[in-house]
Amino acid sequence: MPDWMTYFVDAAVLVPIMVLFVRMAGLRAFSKMSSYDFAVTVSFGSILAATVVAPTTTLTQGILGMGALFGVQWIFGYLRSRFEQVEELSDNCPMVLMRDGEVLEKNLAQTRVTMADLRAKLREANVMHFGQVRAVVLETTGDVSVLHGDELDDALLEGVGR
Repeated sequence: MPDWMTYFVDAAVLVPIMVLFVRMAGLRAFSKMSSYDFAVTVSFGSILAATVVAPTTTLTQGILGMGALFGVQWIFGYLRSRFEQVEELSDNCPMVLMRDGEVLEKNLAQTRVTMADLRAKLREANVMHFGQVRAVVLETTGDVSVLHGDELDDALLEGVGR
């Protein structure tokens, strides 16, 4: 069988198997909830790519590798949901970058977010002036949440580093 045909067959088998694993593991399998989840998602792509394009990686190895990753992710997710220490060990703490219209320079420096990055996120959130901003949070995923409006329920900032 020509090489291109092998690539096609491997991809045609692995993609549905990945979908099956995702269905079994739940949607969280590809979520970006933590740095751990992100690393595992990238690993799935690496296994799929290595199996499809590397002649030394067999289809069986690819399937077993994906199955092992899904299994480890499922176990780790279970442990994270049951034990706060595991969650604290695996996840970054979200950080407030701005509160009540004031930029928290120390937190920007600590998280290595530039003022230019912050301004860009404020523009994306349609903020017209700093006074509209109740809070800007750098989430555990690396996403930036901009909370603006008249008032902010402090419960939304529970567990966020200040």
